[in-house]
Parts: sequence; C-alpha cells; structure tokens
Amino acid sequence: MKKIFNIGLIGCGVIGQKRIYNLPKNFNLIGYSDIKKINLDKKFFKKEIFFTNKWKNLLKLKNLDAVIIATTHNLHSKILEECIKLNLHVFLEKPGGVSEIITKKLLSTLKKKKFLKVRVGFNHRYHPAFLLAKKLIKSNKIGELMYIRAVYGHGGRLNYNNEWRFKKSISGGGELIDKGSHLIDLSRFFLGQLKPLAYELKTYFWKMKLEDNCFLILKNDRKKIAFLHSSCTEWKNRFVFEIFGKKGKLEINGLGRSYGSESLIFYKMSQKMGPPQKKIYNFNANLDNSWQIELNEFYNDILKKRSPIPGLKDAYEKLKIINKIYKKKK
Repeated sequence: MKKIFNIGLIGCGVIGQKRIYNLPKNFNLIGYSDIKKINLDKKFFKKEIFFTNKWKNLLKLKNLDAVIIATTHNLHSKILEECIKLNLHVFLEKPGGVSEIITKKLLSTLKKKKFLKVRVGFNHRYHPAFLLAKKLIKSNKIGELMYIRAVYGHGGRLNYNNEWRFKKSISGGGELIDKGSHLIDLSRFFLGQLKPLAYELKTYFWKMKLEDNCFLILKNDRKKIAFLHSSCTEWKNRFVFEIFGKKGKLEINGLGRSYGSESLIFYKMSQKMGPPQKKIYNFNANLDNSWQIELNEFYNDILKKRSPIPGLKDAYEKLKIINKIYKKKK
C-alpha cells in the first residue's frame, strides 16, 4: 500500500486552488493559509480543513509532511527557508524566488539535507504535446536539434497593469520573469543549460515601470539557439513553440482553454526538399492534467527518494539568466 503524505497549502489564489483540486489521492490536505478564508469545494474536501491567515502557523501543524508554496514571488524564498529548517518537503511554484543569490544559499542548505525534496512547478513540461515532443526527439524523429522559436502571448484585461505581477517589489519583474520563465524552462527542457545571447525588454502599451514585452535569444554550449518572445500585448491569448531539427520540425500550438486547443504537428522533411509530410496530434482542449501529473511526480520524488527535476537548482539557473538581463537593463 502506498504511503499517504499530509500536505499544506500556502497561497490560495488561482494557482494554489488549481494545485489542491488536482492533488493525487496519496496527498492528504490538512491545512491552508491565505489572507482570507476561501470556500473549499465539498466534493473534494468533505471534512473541515484547518485555516490560518498566518503561514507560519500552518507550518506548526502536527504530522505535516509537505507544503505547496503558491504565493507571490517575493515570499517564495522566505517560506522555503522556513520549510527547510522544519524538514518539510516543498512543492514551490515558479519562478521559485526572485533572487538567484538567496536561492543559491538555500541550495547550499538543502544539500546538507538530502532527504528533503524541493520541486519547482513548471507545469507546461507536463502538457501532453510537450511529453510527446520529448518522446519523438528521443527517438530521433526530427534528427539533431538546431534551434527553438516560441511565442507566449497574453491578451491582457482591464487594469492588467495594476495587478501584483507588475509590481517589481512583489513579482521581481515583468514579462521576463512571468511567462518568460516558462519559455526559458521549456527551452532548457530540450536544449539543456542556456546563456543569454541577446535581449530586448520593452514597455509598449501598459502604463507601468516593468516590461510588457520580452524578446530573448539564448544559446547552449553546442551553439543551439532559442528565440523567445513573451508578451502581454497579444490581445488574444496565444502559445506557439517550434522545435527545429535536421530531419523535421515539431510545432506545438495552444495550451487548452483560452489559449486554444492543444496540438502537436510533426513535419517530416522530404528527401527531395519538397513539402514535408505532416502528422497532427490533437489533445482535449478542456482537459489539462499537467497539474496532477506534476504533483504525482512530486509524490514520487518523496516516496522514491529521488532528485526532483525541475528542482531548486533549475530555478537557480533560470533566475541567473533572468537577473543577468534585469541587471544589464539598468
């Protein structure tokens, strides 16, 4: 019989609630913390769940094994540090902090407690199109990878520029650290370690001090390139991720729901250099089980005592790229 782990949630916004409503059965939610109490769906949680508006009180719960941190970015490292002190496993939402310096210190502390597992939530890796893309690349369907080209655009909404994610003291930055961190993570998923080659951060439309568009070029040690554009001036939500190989190309469109139906198109290059053969894989637009798959991975990290990927080291590498760009921008 599989072990049940008691888990708590800190931060009950949109993402925090997505996490608890996608908890695998082997996690038992015993408490949550937020500024104010929320009405939990009785279909999922039949018993009353402990609530506190002070996250430190949540960490005092008896028999607590693990914590999901889904707060604003500025609180990630502070809460994580406390969890490590208390020997609690952590599922930490992206980006996993705002300072690579603090994250590096936490990594050093974590190395002394190898039994502790810290997974960082980059759920896009677990979308079916990306899992299939990884499989096709491993089986050499598109040959040696050459470069990646991607666009992650948000349509915006009224007063979008006044939301917490565009207050630097809370979010750590604009589009680069927000959706840009997802694109960096996905590029690393396929190309490995990356360094910034060129960038441009622009504020074209929204009245704010942070960037509403991020244009980024990254490269790895084998000189493979990722061209990335993260934006909140797309006007209609859009996601496109293209992976170019010497024998073909994979094109991922959509993330489901407001980003449109998720699909993967496999273009197989013709030996005669004519129009490529095309195979389309379509996925359920209303079903996004990436959240549950990722939490299952976290469960197995703990159960099997394995190193989480992506873990805190991955968050550190991404924050190094992000903050190097922000520092140069000054």
